[in-house]
Amino acid sequence: MRKGGFLVENARWLGAGALLAFLSSFGQTYFISIFAGEIRAAYGLSHGQWGGIYTLGTTASAIVMIWAGGLTDLLRVRALGAAVLMLLALACLLMASAPAVWMLPFAIFALRFTGQGMTSHIAMVAMSRWFIATRGRALSIATLGGAAGEALLPLTFVALMASYDWRMLWGVAAVIALLGIPALIGLLTRERTPQSWAKSDQTVGMEGRNWTRNQAFRHWLFWFMVPALLGPAAFNTAFFFHQVHFAAIKGWPHVDLVALFPLYIGLVIGAMITAGWLLDKLGTARLIPWFQIPMIVAFSIFAHTGTPSFAFVGLVFLALTTGANSVLPNAFWAEFFGTRNLGAIKAMAAAVMVFGTAMGPGITGALIDLGIGLEAQYQIIALYFIGTTVLMKVGITRARPLLPGRA
Repeated sequence: MRKGGFLVENARWLGAGALLAFLSSFGQTYFISIFAGEIRAAYGLSHGQWGGIYTLGTTASAIVMIWAGGLTDLLRVRALGAAVLMLLALACLLMASAPAVWMLPFAIFALRFTGQGMTSHIAMVAMSRWFIATRGRALSIATLGGAAGEALLPLTFVALMASYDWRMLWGVAAVIALLGIPALIGLLTRERTPQSWAKSDQTVGMEGRNWTRNQAFRHWLFWFMVPALLGPAAFNTAFFFHQVHFAAIKGWPHVDLVALFPLYIGLVIGAMITAGWLLDKLGTARLIPWFQIPMIVAFSIFAHTGTPSFAFVGLVFLALTTGANSVLPNAFWAEFFGTRNLGAIKAMAAAVMVFGTAMGPGITGALIDLGIGLEAQYQIIALYFIGTTVLMKVGITRARPLLPGRA
């Protein structure tokens, strides 16, 4: 099928995925972190205390995701998506109105569960299930919504904070989430359902079968992949979570760093589209062992850079892995474990990644309070990604012969 034909014929479903990915921004670290200075000042929090609150709320959301993510195997996207967007709007209002510091973990939990967790999970499971031969393109196109949110929303809201109170801006976010509900329902007036679509167009995984969540959890390949799932989630999140502090220790105005993010997102989009195209051509097994190598370079540069221009070089390498990370892991679960129980399996993987996003800010924030600076931490993080690359290479090499047609 020609690319134009693919986009036109599947516009409503791709658009729904992109819309959900865009709206997930309000629960993503790159959005929440722009309010870090205001939140810490309003509640009198240190870096470690704020990181601890973020870790607590995000960890709770990861636990709930293990159960809630399986709902994508049972419910239509338009029904489940609309309900989650309503909850996301309420989460934004909770952040806007939290009267005391004890409410912050609940607000973070609600934002992370509905935004970063369920909204993006629904989008990626739908793309992985609805598209088979063109799964890579579908995932990369839908993920463009998230990339657009990351490019536009932080810069826009940072600019608005110069004139408007940060609490009011969370109210604006709630309104935008609510407006997404009729848009989603309109796009999915004709929807492929998980039940009918999965039964007629299932793809099997290793050993020619569809794995259950418990079977996938007990398989050795899952545990070879866990460090790689945790890494980008934890340390990409930590980088953006501490962006204000990072700019401060480098002696740069925060806006100079934020101004690089749209360029970074442009690179993420290019990497994402390229990864999707390569995925359809080469398959996950050939690509996924190597996609975290750029993270080694990125964090090495962040540790030593002295100028925003050199930091941008680090962002270039960070973008390569970030773009591929939006596509390859999502396709990995369908290719190696099948699509019948994809929602439940990917919910388990999503919980690992959400836990990573909790762990990264919490650990790095605590280390900052202990006097271990970000620059020293970033050198250790670069070594971590050497380890994940080795593990993925070993695991995929062992598992690839088990795929259909290779046994």
